[in-house]
Amino acid sequence: MELNLKRLADILSVFIIAMCFILKVPQIFKLISVKSAKQISILGLSLELTSYTIVASYNYVNRYSLLSYFEYPVILIQDYILMYLILTYSRKMNIWSLFFTIVYITMSICFLSEIIPKIVLTFLTPMCTPISASSKIMQLVAIIRAKNADSISPLTWFISALSNLIRVFTIWMDSVDILLLGNFIISVLLSSSIMFSSLYYKYYNVKQD
Repeated sequence: MELNLKRLADILSVFIIAMCFILKVPQIFKLISVKSAKQISILGLSLELTSYTIVASYNYVNRYSLLSYFEYPVILIQDYILMYLILTYSRKMNIWSLFFTIVYITMSICFLSEIIPKIVLTFLTPMCTPISASSKIMQLVAIIRAKNADSISPLTWFISALSNLIRVFTIWMDSVDILLLGNFIISVLLSSSIMFSSLYYKYYNVKQD
């Protein structure tokens, strides 16, 4: 029974990783289509990048199974594209964005190579839950304030909620890491909230028209 559950967890992990290859693609194409990032929170995306980088590094340096966290590098690549598009459409591509990019790359290399001791990641990882939650809350607030979700892709947030929900099970079967479990459960709730909010305002605005 336990062996069958472990196999199921591995299959679901592969499924999650496959989904994450297209997680942000609808959002990327949405931004390219509307050529606007008015309802996207730059600070929220920056916090998400920070959180995902720390969690990916934490998993890597602890030598956890690649199947249990490979979606993070995949999502990060898509987030880099999103950040580029958002900065471009918001006309905020400047010397400061270059500076923070260099700082981010340097810190990431130091984490992965353990120039910064592993204990630091162990200390930072619990903070990723509030950081990740804050990033999603900021995105939710940005939608509510604008009362518009034209530049938001509900499909992206549906995939996010679903993949996080499945990941709760796979983490439970692989490492039972409470830090990671708490992070994923909260992510499910907040990703779902953003999805439903974007759907509501899309329906609301159509109804108003």
